[in-house]
Amino acid sequence: MSRFFSEKYKNLVPYVPGEQPQEIKYLKLNTNESPFPPSKGVAEAVAAEAERLQLYSDPDSKELTAKIAEVCGVKPSQVVVTNGSDEVLNFAFMAFADEKRPLAFPNITYGFYTVFADINHIPYTEIPLRCDFTINPEDYTGINKNIVIPNPNAPSGYELPLTDIEKIVASNPDNLVIIDEAYVDFGAESAVPLINKYDNLFVTQTFSKSRSMAGARLGFGIASEELISDINTIRYSTNPYNINRMTAAAGYAALCDNDYYMKNCRIIEENREQAASELKKLGFTVLPSKANFIFVKSERISGEKLYTELKKRGILIRHFDKEIIRDYNRITIGTQAQMEKLVQTVKEILEEQEG
Repeated sequence: MSRFFSEKYKNLVPYVPGEQPQEIKYLKLNTNESPFPPSKGVAEAVAAEAERLQLYSDPDSKELTAKIAEVCGVKPSQVVVTNGSDEVLNFAFMAFADEKRPLAFPNITYGFYTVFADINHIPYTEIPLRCDFTINPEDYTGINKNIVIPNPNAPSGYELPLTDIEKIVASNPDNLVIIDEAYVDFGAESAVPLINKYDNLFVTQTFSKSRSMAGARLGFGIASEELISDINTIRYSTNPYNINRMTAAAGYAALCDNDYYMKNCRIIEENREQAASELKKLGFTVLPSKANFIFVKSERISGEKLYTELKKRGILIRHFDKEIIRDYNRITIGTQAQMEKLVQTVKEILEEQEG
């Protein structure tokens, strides 16, 4: 830390992203990327837009915003486009939470929530999950705090039913409820249809997972026109050109090719269930998932040991060094061939350890 670093940030603990090794080629099942490439339409759109990089991008991303609104069944004025869903979440924290309006979110969830709260000096409460890692909706009923709920949750993959989401939103009419739907396209139900019913609901989504654009950094938020206007006040005050020309073109093209991506999501769901079944045969506990990953543990090997042994063999998964989930690992769902390789390698590791 330099002597110039601000006192207000000296205790900030930054978010640690999943490993992104560049020097060694791994089978990457650690950061919930799609195993499928973008559609041909996306590649063509990016190439065409590259010839216009001397020009600033549209600060309103009007074409992309209109296309998102069309696909999601809302008005363009109810959509804001951001540099990944992380940015829209940070904007929402900045816009709607402070010392008088603290936050509440699960104690086991996306690690960026605490970082966003800390960097914006927002008090927060981490609400414990149930023993089975599910969210208890009663814990969020009428709590007089702004609420953030990832649905499905990470790293568990559990989905909170839409009826429970609505109960939480309805019971906190004077507080914002943010539903982070990064993984919603893999079998969960979106809260977007509730937007016009509740003015305190804010839904965020991303192109990173289901639309194969993790490297492009594109996300969006959907809410009432008034909430979106507030977010745009923050956005224009920090990064008005937050979406570059190529990313905007890629996002629009991806939505035009939506059938391709939704087909890939169904394949990932099938691979998820097959991999879960095979790992259960090896004695693993596998939590029910509605995301593009599974959360697993074994009584035959520790979570850290399995992570280490797989890495030695060229396969990356995600291990969290947090006491309550230390025995678990999160495994991204890949292609059928990739998941078969994972299962076979796990089987070999267990046999070697016990042999």
